[in-house]
Amino acid sequence: MFSIIVYPIIRLILWSAFSLIALLLLARLLITLADPNPFGSIGRLGYKLNRITERWVYPAARFFSHYGINTRYAPLLTLFIAFLITYFALDVIEGTFYVIDGLIYGTAIGSISVIIGFIIYGLLSFLVLLIFLRFLSQWFVFNRRSFFGWVNRVTNPIMLPFQRIIPPIGMFDISPMILLLLIGLLQLLVMKIFIR
Repeated sequence: MFSIIVYPIIRLILWSAFSLIALLLLARLLITLADPNPFGSIGRLGYKLNRITERWVYPAARFFSHYGINTRYAPLLTLFIAFLITYFALDVIEGTFYVIDGLIYGTAIGSISVIIGFIIYGLLSFLVLLIFLRFLSQWFVFNRRSFFGWVNRVTNPIMLPFQRIIPPIGMFDISPMILLLLIGLLQLLVMKIFIR
């Protein structure tokens, strides 16, 4: 029910927000590359776009400057990160609605194995959310008492072995992505065993 009625509305809202952000970032990139007169109308528009998007682009520009890459192209990296955030956020929301619908279905038919399967699936989905938040936390400065600090403490027992095997590439730690793929396979296994 939630998956059919509510999820398409949320998907439309999130992809629309991503499209707006993508439009702003691409306009910023094009105006920056064109290098217009700063006192002309296009220059003033570029200044406004920079002010609007600076909080999103600054971490990517800092990363680019650290590796000697032209910071003018930082909006492209920001656009890629925004795409990942939108994609994984929708995946988590869809998984949550799927679990809610499955628990309602399992309760309605009185099947304990279906309920257990959806509970395990839901716990794995919550772990996916925490790992995704940990991945996002790489872009922010935070202390141990913050929410991201808590997320890091909770996911450390799972993430640290993967980080030892797969070292970070520059500023990026790709071990969460590999762990997310493994959890996805485990979720498929749970579906086959408990839910069928």
